[in-house]
Amino acid sequence: MIQSPDDPIAALATPAASSALAVIRVSGTGVLGLLAGIVRGAAVADMQGHTIHLCTFHDGPEDVDEVLLAVYRAPRSYTGEESAEIFCHGSLPVITRLLSLLTRAGFRPAGPGEFTQRAFLNGRMDLTRAEAVNEIVRARTDRARGLALQRLSGAVEARVRSARDALIDLRASLEAAIDYPEDGIADDSIDEPLRLALSVLEGLAGTYRQGRLYQEGMSVAITGGTNAGKSSLFNALLRQDRAIVSEIHGTTRDWLEGTASIEGIPVRLIDTAGLRASADLLEEEAMRRTRQVMDSADAVVYVVDGSKGLGAYDRTVIDGWHGPAPLLRAWNKTDLPAALPAPAGFVPVSAATGSGVERIEHAVAEAALGGAPRDAAEPLIDSERQRDLLLRALSALRRFGEARQAGVTPDLLAVDVADALDALGEITGAVTSAEILERMFSRFCVGK
Repeated sequence: MIQSPDDPIAALATPAASSALAVIRVSGTGVLGLLAGIVRGAAVADMQGHTIHLCTFHDGPEDVDEVLLAVYRAPRSYTGEESAEIFCHGSLPVITRLLSLLTRAGFRPAGPGEFTQRAFLNGRMDLTRAEAVNEIVRARTDRARGLALQRLSGAVEARVRSARDALIDLRASLEAAIDYPEDGIADDSIDEPLRLALSVLEGLAGTYRQGRLYQEGMSVAITGGTNAGKSSLFNALLRQDRAIVSEIHGTTRDWLEGTASIEGIPVRLIDTAGLRASADLLEEEAMRRTRQVMDSADAVVYVVDGSKGLGAYDRTVIDGWHGPAPLLRAWNKTDLPAALPAPAGFVPVSAATGSGVERIEHAVAEAALGGAPRDAAEPLIDSERQRDLLLRALSALRRFGEARQAGVTPDLLAVDVADALDALGEITGAVTSAEILERMFSRFCVGK
């Protein structure tokens, strides 16, 4: 929470760990004057914006560190305020000492996301771009990074503004009808902007599921009979030998997990114990845990030994699957001379050689996305806040359409349009509250 909108703040912008370099950010009114009191031999207050200077920070007579100081003058800075970035040596004693020195010089510690919040308040970005800043930091795959960067460039804002402009035209037509009721309303002055707004908002809201998936990821359980090659497939998908592979049946007794990127989706892969009829109590417990993992996974890959074919237990599991997640079928060991042709509905694969692994990955991605990935040029949202506001705007426009069909007067129709415009204003931040901002920026890192 911002205690004052422009008081001097400071925060470490890099991890609090030993490294070659660390970056400390400062921003607010008069920050260069405050820095002048703790920088030796440099006229900080007179430095030009967008310049870098070699300086020495001192604590009284003692030098603390030699740093590079990047200076930014308002309004041409990230926050829109007078700002600076201190590139210091990355040892923890140096970082701790400099932060302490800044506090004593008049800076207070910045709150989570406070630099970005000030950038929004000072008109440097709208809320969709501000959220994208945090999404880039949190991105776990290159695809997620690219989508967040697309949002940071203003792709979502542009779509929302196009819908908003259409609704402003619609509202203008309604207001004209209110002022001059004898003239009536031309259908095309309502139909066209309404169609445009609905198309944009429905399309954007429909991207939430895929956008969230690229940011949050999914879990995939790899299961099947004993010695079907589950652990080999697990290793092949991870691109590393993580699980022990053995010809001995029942090698895996407890589940093992690892993380991979599958077509840009962060995936938690879970290698499970083999399924088969057994009277062994330990093996039965392992299979009970396997079923638990299958029931909680976002997708299940059932592996069959293609050199032996479908067994009775395999058929029981596959035919009886009623779990919430899609069940994908892998026909493994296709490299062996005894391998049988893969039945319909099975993906042929050789986990040992890697052949067909990319087809398993594609099947997992399509099952997760509910089809093929969207066009890379189309922006996706992953913000639940944005999704809810888009749905609110759509709900208002559908009420408008129903009321219009029922012959409701223009002054009452304008209420639904105003509600939709308010929802779009909340998406970009044109309409917002301190409570909403505090909740949103509290999820950011300190220093961002």
